Amino acid sequence: MRMLRPLRSGAFRFALVVATLFAVGTTALLVIAGRIVTNYATEVARDSVTAEVAVLSDEDRESSQAQIIRSVVRRENATREHQLRYLLVDGRGHYLAGSLPASAAHVGWSALTLSNNDPNDQDGAKTLSLMALGARLHDGAVLVVASDTSDLDELRQGLGATTAMFGLAITVLALVGGFIIGTMFLRRLDQVNRSVERIMQGSFAERLPAIGMSPEFNQLSTNLNRMLDRIEVLMEGMRQVSTDIAHDLRTPLTRLRQRLEEMQNAAPGSVSKEQIDGTIAQTDQILGVFRALLRISSLEAGAGRERMTQVDLSALIQSLVEAYRPVAEDAQHVLTSQIEPNISGYADSEMLAQAVTNLVENAIFHTPQGCAIVIGLERRPNGFAIIIADNGPGIPEVERQRVLKRFYRLDGSRGTPGAGLGLALVSAVAAIHGADLKLTDNSPGLRVEMTFHSG
Repeated sequence: MRMLRPLRSGAFRFALVVATLFAVGTTALLVIAGRIVTNYATEVARDSVTAEVAVLSDEDRESSQAQIIRSVVRRENATREHQLRYLLVDGRGHYLAGSLPASAAHVGWSALTLSNNDPNDQDGAKTLSLMALGARLHDGAVLVVASDTSDLDELRQGLGATTAMFGLAITVLALVGGFIIGTMFLRRLDQVNRSVERIMQGSFAERLPAIGMSPEFNQLSTNLNRMLDRIEVLMEGMRQVSTDIAHDLRTPLTRLRQRLEEMQNAAPGSVSKEQIDGTIAQTDQILGVFRALLRISSLEAGAGRERMTQVDLSALIQSLVEAYRPVAEDAQHVLTSQIEPNISGYADSEMLAQAVTNLVENAIFHTPQGCAIVIGLERRPNGFAIIIADNGPGIPEVERQRVLKRFYRLDGSRGTPGAGLGLALVSAVAAIHGADLKLTDNSPGLRVEMTFHSG
């Protein structure tokens, strides 16, 4: 059964279809070529016979019957090698000259079949096929000139046999080639299937080998490996999120439980409004973490792309500056803007506003009093960039990629409100917009750039 696998493969079937089409096309071409060749040879033979009859008819007008007889005999002997045969009969049908039987004396074109009595004929054919043209001379005699068409018949048979042979040979070669290609293709697919089996069994680091055969198959395996890379990253992210949720929410949930136990153990009527408000605040904090996680997950899954429209970015960023300037002043910061006018782009205004808001709040709440914060919007050669920069303590270079992960917080920020999800949300917003997010040194401070590419 294993030997029959290549015969059932798509490569073999494709080769069989191509072989069939090629064989049919080749056969049709050879048939057409054969007809053209035989028609040409027939036409040449007819022209030769017609010319010979015309020459002898012209001689008949200027010569006597005896001279015409001598001319026919002379031509009969001279053109035997050229396969021309003659017959001359008088007006009463009596034989006068030539090698054709008297029964062949017909005016016009006719086909003759004669017994082959030539001992020098190498072909061994028992009959001869001839194409004859008869003409009546001025004295009533009939002149017949015939050309042997045996060579034409052999040519037709040879072309037919060649057509069949080539068609069969092409089909056999294509089938053999299809079997070889199918075997090679199945071997490569077996390697791919074994890799897929290992992936299905949990070996997520496994990658598909190059299929080969053509660039298209290699591109397919490359894209599948990229998809597996993405799936591995997402699964690793899910495992990390589960661990982070268990770790980072354990403390607020423990505190919430303690508050509820205190309220349960308190004397009836002694629970204060402050205790209830504190419990609600802690519950809201936990719910806020889950809302942020759900928001990040939905963005990473591609939700929101359908809401993207053309947005006046200059007006959007300016409105956020006006909204957060009083907040910055209350925190004793200086908030300024550098916004180029009339910049628009294809984006989700709500998601973009949330990302900028998170960056501005980070700059306000995680820098010392008196720091300067700048919100910028600049044109770039192939798009635009949103910039939030401050002159605070900044983020160490080794930590700049880590802070984009969920629940990751710097040691200096652990005493401030938050769950370490703000920059993760910004990263998800940038990703869904196809933007490049970079955290760089502002010398001093932190400079965050989101570069959006048009088109």
